Amino acid sequence: MQRRNIPFSCCDPVRQPDPLWCSLVWKRKSTATFIVCSMSLSNRHKCNSLCLCVQAIPLLQRHQPASITLSQGQISCLLANAFFCTFPHRNTTKSNAEYHNYPPINFSRSADAASPLPLTAAPSLFNIPTDSSDSAQIVRKLVGAEERWLSDAEAQAWGKCTDTLHKLHVTSEGRIEAEGAQLLQVDFAASKIGGGVLDSGLVQEEILFLMNPELIVARLFTEKLDRDECLIITGTQQFSCYSGFSDSFQWLGPYDDHLERTFSVCWRRLKRQILAIDACHFRQPMDQYNMEKVKRELNKAYCGFKGHYGHEEPDIATGKWGCGAFNGDPELKAVIQLMAAAKARRGLAFFTFGDHDLCRRLQQTYHLLVTQKMTVGETFHDRKPIFTMLPIWLFAFLSFRFSHNLPFNS
Repeated sequence: MQRRNIPFSCCDPVRQPDPLWCSLVWKRKSTATFIVCSMSLSNRHKCNSLCLCVQAIPLLQRHQPASITLSQGQISCLLANAFFCTFPHRNTTKSNAEYHNYPPINFSRSADAASPLPLTAAPSLFNIPTDSSDSAQIVRKLVGAEERWLSDAEAQAWGKCTDTLHKLHVTSEGRIEAEGAQLLQVDFAASKIGGGVLDSGLVQEEILFLMNPELIVARLFTEKLDRDECLIITGTQQFSCYSGFSDSFQWLGPYDDHLERTFSVCWRRLKRQILAIDACHFRQPMDQYNMEKVKRELNKAYCGFKGHYGHEEPDIATGKWGCGAFNGDPELKAVIQLMAAAKARRGLAFFTFGDHDLCRRLQQTYHLLVTQKMTVGETFHDRKPIFTMLPIWLFAFLSFRFSHNLPFNS
């Protein structure tokens, strides 16, 4: 499927300040036009640009691969509108609402939440530096969002895949967003991007969005992800530090982001790529061992892991994707991501978040698979899938197979 590149341009900055005001005009379901004038977002950084958003903002809709590029100034204005709840038709989740298939964007949900934790990090939203008004500075800082779709023709016949496993680094220490900062960082996403970031949710995706608040703007235009879609956001800046997780989460203060940038003649972008892929939510945990569910997760991961043909892509930083609240089996999810990365020919850095036992067992299982030169197809095996034999002890089952030289065809 051909990807549509959607240009999104900025006007030249205005030298003199104007009164703080904005007007908002909605056109039709697929577009919105924003005219935002001279919005002062903080004492340190001022947005003195007339008409930062001068054309319709397209929606990233299902099965229509496309990309949108926004400047930090544009994102600042859109987030300010979200903070003051100026987006119409986005405050309801009723099934018959016009935007029912899009995540909420207005911050009214944060104010209404029993514990409005997203507002703890709100100051960082208004410290997003905008494009410089210095006439000698023509370089713009850009953030890009790209939706990808895995067509039926691209969906892999996993049982016939002859690729062998790629390189793997497993660690129980560190975080995806820190030690894996320059890799493709996996966002353990909800199908509606951002999950509960504007409510009181504080697991991996919500924390990622709070620390990188520019990600929140993707909720404005990204439709709920389908089973064969993903979202990749490039160039966001980290503004905050934190500790803990869920109930133990604490905002520690501002973060000075020195990540390397990609330089171009007229723009620059932080070398931070975030991949949002939503795993299945298994209310009955045993359902995940059904081969149709395994294929769904393989295709979802591969949709995000596969790179553009001819482009050098970074390795992938991931972990216990779809586990925790979604009831995923960490061992199964680890093998699924290994297989998808092998097909995409990319290395995998797997963070177990302090789970030393999983770290050890994954290293041992990977060593066995590589030593035996197992292909993705053999690991998958569509006759008697190893996933359905002893699903709760997948690593132990693989080890038993190898130690007793049992064929996978039996």
